[in-house]
Amino acid sequence: MFGFRKAQDPRDISPAALAAMVEAGEAIIVDVREPHEFVAGHIPGAVNLPLSGFSPARLPDAGGRKLVLNCAAGGRSARALAACEAARASVDGHLAGGIGAWAASGLPVERGA
Repeated sequence: MFGFRKAQDPRDISPAALAAMVEAGEAIIVDVREPHEFVAGHIPGAVNLPLSGFSPARLPDAGGRKLVLNCAAGGRSARALAACEAARASVDGHLAGGIGAWAASGLPVERGA
């Protein structure tokens, strides 16, 4: 009503935008959920680096692609993103709404390791 809506963080990447990046081979996805969550369902091609032992130094080499973090709903990936910023590690953003938003958008989810 008065325009006090929270501005979207520019590091938030929508499921549709991330799907386009993945389709074009422009992104590497790092899933910061725990291994049992990752095995239950993850974005195809994602790399699992759980937040419980997360270190920006362990991020994969993006090789010119965008590095995008994701988790279940966006909270853990936001914390990992903050850790990357503090360590001056190059990360482009995180999936807004996490795997939940990805799946709700009808995008593919892979099960298993």
